[in-house]
Amino acid sequence: MLGAMDKEQVADILQQIGTLLELSGENPFKTRAYANAARTLEGLGEPLATLVAEKRLGEIKGIGAALEQKITELVKTGRLKYYEELKASLPPGLIALLEIPGLGPKKIQALRKHLGVDSVEKLEAACRAGKVAELEGFGEKTQTNLLEGIERHRTYASKHLLSDSLIVAEPLLEALRDCPDVIRCSTAGSLRRFKEVVGDIDLLASSKSPAEVIAFFVAQPGILKVIAQGETKASVILEGGIQCDLRVVSDTEFPFALAYFTGSKEHNIVMRQRAIARGLRLNEYGLFKSKEETRDPALRVACATEEDIFGALALPYVPPELREDHGEFAAGESNSLPRLIEWTDLKGALHNHSNWSDGHNTLAEIADYMEDLGLAYWAITDHSKASFQANGLDAVRLREQIQAIGELNARLAGRGSDFRLLTGSEVDVLKDRLDFDDDVLAELDVVVASLHVPSSQEAENTKRLIRAAENPFVHMLGHLTGRLLLRREPYPVNIEAVIDACAATGTWIELNCNPWRFDLDWRHWPYAKTKGVLCVINPDAHRNDQAGYLRLGAGMARKGWLEPKQVVNDLNLSGLRQALGKKRSRF
Repeated sequence: MLGAMDKEQVADILQQIGTLLELSGENPFKTRAYANAARTLEGLGEPLATLVAEKRLGEIKGIGAALEQKITELVKTGRLKYYEELKASLPPGLIALLEIPGLGPKKIQALRKHLGVDSVEKLEAACRAGKVAELEGFGEKTQTNLLEGIERHRTYASKHLLSDSLIVAEPLLEALRDCPDVIRCSTAGSLRRFKEVVGDIDLLASSKSPAEVIAFFVAQPGILKVIAQGETKASVILEGGIQCDLRVVSDTEFPFALAYFTGSKEHNIVMRQRAIARGLRLNEYGLFKSKEETRDPALRVACATEEDIFGALALPYVPPELREDHGEFAAGESNSLPRLIEWTDLKGALHNHSNWSDGHNTLAEIADYMEDLGLAYWAITDHSKASFQANGLDAVRLREQIQAIGELNARLAGRGSDFRLLTGSEVDVLKDRLDFDDDVLAELDVVVASLHVPSSQEAENTKRLIRAAENPFVHMLGHLTGRLLLRREPYPVNIEAVIDACAATGTWIELNCNPWRFDLDWRHWPYAKTKGVLCVINPDAHRNDQAGYLRLGAGMARKGWLEPKQVVNDLNLSGLRQALGKKRSRF
């Protein structure tokens, strides 16, 4: 069926074909033809399916008859026999060798030809036997580097949490800001877009002396190893095994490079298409008055900032978090981009734990800490009794805690403080009921209902969560899918059905901003937003310093297109108390 593959998918396949051909020792002109064709497709200003349907592919420079046939097959069927046969002709482990730092197709081809290396395991064995060092063009140093690369691949190949990446990236960024040779600097890539999991860290700086900036960068503390160091780019491994790349450009190029390296790829493609539609060319070096790809400074449109680039393409500025080609262009054209939530808008949080269950701090310690942060309120929602592994509270202990919080709040009021702790519970959603009866829940300021022991069946989990949402005393559903990033997949649940139920009952949904969770996922918030379901950004804090997760949560809420009016804890204490009573008044 026409349209089975879009141009980005086809371009990716063409790139892979070029790499596979190079691995197999094919003519370099042939391998480059596929790479060039992939770049051509990415820059098309109209749908690839239209070109195929109208048989106009052959009119594009660089797309010959053979490529036209292959692209047509991919678009129409979603498969390419030639690609599948080419993959099958190579040992499965050969392609994995490309993931080892310092190995390209030519070196892999030489290793295979002379040593029979066609997998990471065989490469390691050949290196340890000293055979790689004996090959022409390799040597002892290369062999040592390859062994280190294999070890790095095993240790560091996995993805990294956003929070871990920020922890190591921000000191480097601050250091670059203090470097006298740096004019401007920023994060880029998935880190700047605030993706919940990142592969590596991208930093960008502008300077008149790039070599000096690179030298300054690689000498920073926290760098475990320098992988590569050139005049304008360096790659290093940071603590935690995260790779960090720094590029240094001229200040004129900086806004264009920042936009390009921030991405996403999908967002960039649309930006390039918008430029082409206006007779321009956009790339990492500039926005040019040209119908062909160029880097000619004389043709560059003057843009001092990213805002200028968007303006030149008839768009308002799109915040980095929204640059995923998930509706930002339509919103920009209709002047309906949201004023996104800021972490400084948040007045408190409604899902947190104390040492009454599995938290680490006393009620008094929590109150003092959160008041010092300038927050207005903090809900204590310790586990219910079913979470026995977390020292969950039964009704007797919960009522004792309610009394203790009341006494603490009285002392706060007595000293003239406006800060308040709120009483609450994270009540387990059991198979056929909630872990507390309604008469107990009615005594609480805040009730979070969470599914901690899910079923393997989507229908069962969905049913339990909807039933919890229908309870008049439940204010919000906690960590809706139960996922733990890089550790545990979400349990099966019909998320849209649960969102619909929350819309019908006035129940809120938590954005649990523990960096292992970020649950509900940012991709679902636009739907919840259309249904009028409100978000509560909660750190699920088990120790005081985890209040800092609120900053991460606000960034993830921004990625979900959320505005202050859609976030419950943007409310002050008085407004929050009214909102908490609203659902109960409906029943």
